[in-house]
Amino acid sequence: MAASSSAAHDQHNLPNPYSAAATTAAPPPTPSAQPNHSHNHHHHLTASASMAADTLSRLLTRLPPSLSLPARLRPSPPSSAAAPAAAPPIPPPIITLSDSNATELVLSAASEHGFFQLAGHGIAPRLADSAESESLALFELPDDRKEMQFPRNWPLGFEPEEEDRNGESFWLDDSATTELTSLSSLRELTHALEKVGLEVVEMLARGVGFENPFKGSVMVLSESETTSGGETPSGGGFYPYVVGLQYQIRRQKKYLLPGSGSDWVTVLPEVESVLVTVGDIGQVWSNGKLKKVRGRAVPCLEELGNDKKRSNLGSKRNISMTLLLTLPLESTIAPLVSEKEEEDDEKRSGGSMKFRSIEMEDYAWRVYHEPFLFKDPLDRYRF
Repeated sequence: MAASSSAAHDQHNLPNPYSAAATTAAPPPTPSAQPNHSHNHHHHLTASASMAADTLSRLLTRLPPSLSLPARLRPSPPSSAAAPAAAPPIPPPIITLSDSNATELVLSAASEHGFFQLAGHGIAPRLADSAESESLALFELPDDRKEMQFPRNWPLGFEPEEEDRNGESFWLDDSATTELTSLSSLRELTHALEKVGLEVVEMLARGVGFENPFKGSVMVLSESETTSGGETPSGGGFYPYVVGLQYQIRRQKKYLLPGSGSDWVTVLPEVESVLVTVGDIGQVWSNGKLKKVRGRAVPCLEELGNDKKRSNLGSKRNISMTLLLTLPLESTIAPLVSEKEEEDDEKRSGGSMKFRSIEMEDYAWRVYHEPFLFKDPLDRYRF
């Protein structure tokens, strides 16, 4: 979109593709911590606390999306979840897209693990290197330039570093990279990853038995500080997605938090592969047939040291580029399996639908602002 004046030339307002985000206030998280009282009043106070939390949640739904709860009211992730147990990394299942049985292999890996790596995807290493250089340049900009060129219009825009987050992040839709010529390689990588992601979603849709209703994507550039002692940086907020994709530029371990548990898994994807994780939307669409990874893959940075070839081209910053295939905020998330699949599944497992319908805007706001390491955010929506 052309600028209307020279003064506005450097300011690129990101049009929000999620029309409801600009007008509808999404509810912030419901505080979960309740005060401890004597044993004799436990049952009475538990019910009262639940009613009070529900009332507070309804009152706070009137907050605009640009506001959030003060930091003192937002609990920090527990230290036990921030330090995954030391274990040898496992290689994610590797699948070549050109294989004749690729659909079966993708479905098997997604059902058993919730993640896998792809070869034969057609993305050139040189493109990923160039996109990373462009992304690093964004983080080197002064803060006022970051905020001017990428104004916050949740979930899009520049997210500054906060006390309960680890590093800055940029949340970009296609219009953001299109308007800035300096991000041409990042835009090309985004489109290439989106093409691969669409192919994966189509395979999952065919394998599970639902129509593919995919709508759009968000590129997340997140910064993580070098860690020690096994700590895992969060690298920004958690956002719902169908599948997430990361191109592996260098040999580097990744932390994943699969399923509903609290145990981290360390994986070591091959260089030049694409690491794919199934998100919460994908699990709900499949009615629980697919496993998921909670949040994005987190780089293990302590092993990089000062190796310039392995630490973002020698920069002091360590960033990751993750493409999330996701939905507009006005969407409703619900199982999409066909009636026949539902009947067959009911006969096999003795049950039908595993999840209630979920309003995307409410869910996205909740999981973005609440620490997701405490428990699976989908638990409240299960039957």
